[in-house]
Amino acid sequence: MDAVTILVAERPLVIFSRSTCDMSHSIKTLLHGFGANPTIYELDQIPNGQQIERALQQLGFPNLPVVFIGGECVGGDRQVMSLLLKNQLGPLLKRAGAIWVWNN
Repeated sequence: MDAVTILVAERPLVIFSRSTCDMSHSIKTLLHGFGANPTIYELDQIPNGQQIERALQQLGFPNLPVVFIGGECVGGDRQVMSLLLKNQLGPLLKRAGAIWVWNN
């Protein structure tokens, strides 16, 4: 957990992903579409990726991607899509400073 906490500290939008994961690609594309520039950790491409993935699993996220907005874990792809459908994703990104402008 400490590794995850350090990686998300002071970053408005963080995605833990795998470079080969289709859902991770979809979530990254969605968030880029909002104008966000997330910090992305491809866990299959960094030295301590397996350790971080185990920490995320201990938090209750067995699958990637896992998204943190404003330092808070919002969850995986389903939770992000749910926020989008409820029209809550844009305002959340704006409050966290991940995007500058949001118009409903």
